[in-house]
Amino acid sequence: MVPTNPMEKSSLFPSGTFLFLLLVLLNVSASVAAPTPESVYTSFLECLTNYTKAQDQVSNIVFAQTNASFSSVLQAYIRNARFNTTSTPKPLLVVTPSEDPHVQGAVICAKSIGIQLKIRSGGHDYEGISYVSDQPFIILDMFHFRNITVDVENEVAVVQAGATLGEVYYRIWEKSKVHGFPAGVCPTVGVGGHLSGGGYGNMLRKHGLSVDHVVDAKIVDVKGRILDKESMGEDLFWAIRGGGGASFGVILSYTVKLIPVPEVVTVFRIAKSLDQNESATELVLQWQQVAPHTDHRLFMRLLLQPVSSKVVKGQRTIRATVMALFLGGADEVVTLMGKEFPALGLSKENCTELSWIDSVLWWSNFDNTTKPDALLDRDLNSASFLKRKSDYVQNPISKKGLEGIWEKMIELGKTGFVFNPYGGKMSEVSSDATPFPHRAGNLFKIQYSVNWDDPGVELEKNFTSQAKMLYSYMTPFVSSDPRSAFLNYRDLDIGTNSFGKNSYEEGAVYGVKYFNDNFKRLVKIKTEVDPENFFRNEQSIPIHPGPDTGAIKSGAGKLLHLTLYWSVMVKVGWLFILELFI
Repeated sequence: MVPTNPMEKSSLFPSGTFLFLLLVLLNVSASVAAPTPESVYTSFLECLTNYTKAQDQVSNIVFAQTNASFSSVLQAYIRNARFNTTSTPKPLLVVTPSEDPHVQGAVICAKSIGIQLKIRSGGHDYEGISYVSDQPFIILDMFHFRNITVDVENEVAVVQAGATLGEVYYRIWEKSKVHGFPAGVCPTVGVGGHLSGGGYGNMLRKHGLSVDHVVDAKIVDVKGRILDKESMGEDLFWAIRGGGGASFGVILSYTVKLIPVPEVVTVFRIAKSLDQNESATELVLQWQQVAPHTDHRLFMRLLLQPVSSKVVKGQRTIRATVMALFLGGADEVVTLMGKEFPALGLSKENCTELSWIDSVLWWSNFDNTTKPDALLDRDLNSASFLKRKSDYVQNPISKKGLEGIWEKMIELGKTGFVFNPYGGKMSEVSSDATPFPHRAGNLFKIQYSVNWDDPGVELEKNFTSQAKMLYSYMTPFVSSDPRSAFLNYRDLDIGTNSFGKNSYEEGAVYGVKYFNDNFKRLVKIKTEVDPENFFRNEQSIPIHPGPDTGAIKSGAGKLLHLTLYWSVMVKVGWLFILELFI
């Protein structure tokens, strides 16, 4: 029976209960309100000031969106123009630490207010995940961490995470003309991301990966502690040498072992095209047989590009270009190629003998009059639009297969390949020595590459679709079960982990492609060192699923949990309120 006296109904719900519900609703509402840039700035700055005890200094390294320098600091290290548009999500803050306590405090304070922390060293991650997110986030930009200490006597260098590869090469050259370091050919790449993802360059067949020469490291963990190799333990030290440092903490520095380089090295570049009676197809067939198996001192990168024909106006053709570094003299490599790679047609006139540091400049496309100090130029605000993908090839591609690939490349229009040969030292290191698993059994790695100059949604869709279609076409020619990929060639197409979740299943989709059998060990280490999944991004290492782990402990998880709780409480609360007046 429905009561007719309103007082009878209200007696079932005392005023105290009603007030309590309102207070709960108001409290939950306040706790889950979307963070504003102003509130985050105030909370973060107060926390960081209390931690570092240096208010004036801290205020100079934290850039709110209202700061006049915010945009210039944010954009300086954006290396892919796809993520430098007005619609690109912006961080609530950019923090630019210059001392270890700044980094420690940033980790502690971001965690305390439940905001995602993105870590950027050079900004060359192809998908921009170090400086873009669909959720509220802070960027910890390490570009001030650029100190490099070279100890030639002990053949080591301590390199901070925000240093660039060009700076590393230059500082080594300052101290020694017969030492170097095996890392990438792009001088503006940041050390932190490059080494934590594996790192490779044109000496990998002789000396392996960058991480194969890391002998110590310093990292800030989720508790804000600074750990070195000894204090972090064997597992974590293993993980941050190829497993992606941003999944486990903030890399402060790596200590690396220098490698010997000869006083004279040789470089050459030879190009052939399909339309000039030059057998580019034969060149590529022989390259597959020679490049992964020849003298370990020789690295021959192969570039394959669809270009306008110089023979038939209006038609497209394929150009094959071999770029090489030989750790020795020209006479020796010419003789070697004459025996092993006659399709290349190498002569001494094609070769240039240089010092190792000058070869670094040559590979960076500087002219032969450029001085080594050009490597110190960080070339800020110079991003083009680009998309990259990767694959591994374990069996040579046949002539028929190559001819089909040429047709597809010409049909699509612009996407090209970079083939990087393996073998040599890469086949001698165990696949589980570091998280980077792509060692013996791989002939070469493919990078899919497309660049464009103008902004626009349709242009981006067109060019990224080209790369995806060529990637799909290549399926029969590349590795499978899993179809492997290289972490430093970030590619969100191969899988992502939804924000606010710790999905082991989602993480395994891309994780197994990047790390093969090493993925499980990485997950185990991640679960031990960061059980609340604070250090996360769209392709970070997930934690083990279980009742005591998951995103519910992370700031994002708490926000998600409170949001769900809020929605339930609102419904329940309104039902109570409606009941009062029915």
